[in-house]
Amino acid sequence: MRLARDVKGELARIEPARACCRRAELEGLRFQDGDAIRTLDPSTARVAMRLTAGRAITSRMDRGSRTRHHLAVAAPRRGGEWRWASAAACDRRAFLRGVVLGSGSLSFSATGPHVEFVFRNRARARRLRRRLATSGIRVAEFERRGRAVVYLKGRDEVATLLQLTGAHGALLDFEAEQVGRDVQNRLNRLLNAEAANVNRTVHAAERQVRAIERLEASGRFDQLTPDLRAVADARRAHPEADLEALARGLQLGRSAVHHRLRRLEQLAAEAGRQTGRQGR
Repeated sequence: MRLARDVKGELARIEPARACCRRAELEGLRFQDGDAIRTLDPSTARVAMRLTAGRAITSRMDRGSRTRHHLAVAAPRRGGEWRWASAAACDRRAFLRGVVLGSGSLSFSATGPHVEFVFRNRARARRLRRRLATSGIRVAEFERRGRAVVYLKGRDEVATLLQLTGAHGALLDFEAEQVGRDVQNRLNRLLNAEAANVNRTVHAAERQVRAIERLEASGRFDQLTPDLRAVADARRAHPEADLEALARGLQLGRSAVHHRLRRLEQLAAEAGRQTGRQGR
């Protein structure tokens, strides 16, 4: 799976042809901080420069790091207020793309996908939550160190977000990985089920062989009916065989062989109880 920065790089390469979409994407970019766009991602800063007609980028060192720099682009609002409620579908998609670029934190790990947006302003978090909900994306919200966090974790929700924002390459990679993971999970379940069946067969065969040995030790083996002796001889000759193999060798049905083996175990248990009473 591609890294989160690759997803943002793919989104940053999208250049909306329509002026309304460009404005909507700019609104999404500055949704977190209002009249400025602050980011650690150079591709997001380039998008901000493009949408703000080449305004200068300022840089400052990120707290706690000697290598990362916050990049800031001034983006004062011009014209009337942009409204989600009256925006066209293409403008809404462009807005969400801007929000992902400007505020989104993406993670694609073995435990599953995770996307979150962190806001100082709780009202902005609530607005984004409502807008994602109207786009068919279920999200949740919680507070972390005094900031509001809007997040989504489900595979379907993340796939919908990637599709809406135009990250089609990332979506293909994401879905391919999920298919591969589902196939691997199904294979693991089949292998586990087969291993469990083998263990059950081995334990049952060991139990049946011990029962036959107890019948011989008690002198009751020679008293068995021909049908039971035939099954007992087959089990001793093929202790590793499953019921299907024993049934084929005896030219009997699987249920008939199963019933006779159970009868052998019952007779062995009765012989053991009788020996115990005589010992007392």
